[in-house]
Amino acid sequence: MKTEVVVIGAGALGPKAACRFKRVEPNSTVTIMDQNGLVFHERSGIPFFVSGDVSDIGQLRATSFQMPRDEQFFSGAKDITVMTHTRGLSIDRRQKRVLIENTMDGKKDALSYDKLVLATGGRPKPLSVPGVDLEGVCAPYNLNDAVTIKDSIAGGKVGRALVIGASLMGLQMAEALSDMWGIETGVVEAGDQLLPRMISRNLARMVQHHLEENGISFYLSQQVERLEGENQVERVVTSEGTIEADLVLIASGVTPNSELAREAGLAVSPTGAVVVNGKMETSDPHIYAGGDCVEITHLITGKPVFCPSDALAHKQGRIIGTNLAGGNRRFEGTVGSFVVKLFEISIAGAGLSQDMAYQEGFDATTAFVVQFDHAHFHPDKDLMYLELVVEKGTGRVLGIQGLGNTGYGTAGRVDAVAAMLKYRPTTADISNLEVAYSPPFSGAMDIVNTLGNVAENVLAGKNRGLDAEAFVDLWEKREKGEAFFLDCRGWANAEPFVNKYPLHWKSIPQETLRDRIGEVPHDKQVVLICNTGMRSYEAQLMLDQAGIKDTRNVSGGIAAMKKWGLDLSVTR
Repeated sequence: MKTEVVVIGAGALGPKAACRFKRVEPNSTVTIMDQNGLVFHERSGIPFFVSGDVSDIGQLRATSFQMPRDEQFFSGAKDITVMTHTRGLSIDRRQKRVLIENTMDGKKDALSYDKLVLATGGRPKPLSVPGVDLEGVCAPYNLNDAVTIKDSIAGGKVGRALVIGASLMGLQMAEALSDMWGIETGVVEAGDQLLPRMISRNLARMVQHHLEENGISFYLSQQVERLEGENQVERVVTSEGTIEADLVLIASGVTPNSELAREAGLAVSPTGAVVVNGKMETSDPHIYAGGDCVEITHLITGKPVFCPSDALAHKQGRIIGTNLAGGNRRFEGTVGSFVVKLFEISIAGAGLSQDMAYQEGFDATTAFVVQFDHAHFHPDKDLMYLELVVEKGTGRVLGIQGLGNTGYGTAGRVDAVAAMLKYRPTTADISNLEVAYSPPFSGAMDIVNTLGNVAENVLAGKNRGLDAEAFVDLWEKREKGEAFFLDCRGWANAEPFVNKYPLHWKSIPQETLRDRIGEVPHDKQVVLICNTGMRSYEAQLMLDQAGIKDTRNVSGGIAAMKKWGLDLSVTR
């Protein structure tokens, strides 16, 4: 039977749902409307357009074979009607009609539907402070914003920029401004770390150090109070001081566009997102919704979560398109996977960070591993840093986050674990996860397997770790003599540290420790150090056997400290 489908919103989800439906039901009719002049765009591509990596804004709307996704494309190739500069004013659910308005001339009309799709997306979370309406203040959310930002930069109007929000988008925009354009760039964040709730403080400090090495300044734990300037923004006043800026980008998050749904009487959550079931149906079975305007299920907590994502919108769009045609496909939910490239590193994650796990009521701990991404003898090897979040008692894996170079290695390991998370894997599953092996791609014992092994040892109380921040705290108190710092590496590695800190740094290579156990004190906490944390773990087991149990193994070793920004061989 011929069905009339109306789709409100032409971002990622709307066109995907429409095209899928038309493939299944080619004789039905579909109309997409959007209040902007753009049909379909990849919001995640905005930083790459601003940086110049993508030279033409049209590429963010094109198909993989470079056809522009415009009204003519959808009409000719997909048999779908597109109405741009058209917004939905209200929904009459009883009559199954949408009252619409042309945003160019104000003319109103109505569209009838059998099935309706709300793909209204989201909008930047508002910054409610004086001065946000000044010129030079923008939120990089859509392609029009991207063009405005790039035009102002290319016009030579920007020498100093400030990004508000150390989010994924915020950090990518900071990189784009600093790397491509040489703009003096800073990031202000209300939290005390980058990517709050997404990664641990330990990994966040590593990311921050890398970005600072590339010229980006950070203003953490600061609230923006107001923006100042004469018509054009000139400075940002925070709770800690004043920061000069010609361009201010607001990247403090996204909030759902759900007003149309709420006014139509559809169920909306306390967070403001449209409530949908697994079939992506709203509280009205004739109306579907998806993308950045809905709440979905978090597969770790089982709770509703607002998770704006182009990738999730595409998946949901296909499911909606199938169900519009009478299918019974379900969207299970998300584990919140992400990956981002920042200069020479990538950061990826899935599931819960330790902070998130605590907030959700889990009794959680972490295991942290530094290991080569290739076989140790391969010339292209590079260090990778992975962290696993696990539940005490059960060993259930709650999340994984990591940092590495810009190859696919880090994302690949995270993706492998992400695919398992909905099945409630344990550390044993990670230890025994089968990973394809070849020296140019991994070690025979891959880092993700090592991560599972370390997590098991942490849960068993065998590997009692100390992260870089805790190490610094102990190191700064070294004059009190409360801790004994034992370097378990060979002399060539330990010598610079022993020479610089002869009273505090002791060298006993792990392979000689059994014979020199008498040199280790019994009345102090012993801090064990090696390059990556593996030899020092072996030393910890030896000391346990000798009855010296007040020991802490520096997780990730010297490699983690250096990535964190701490090089004791040349500082302090």
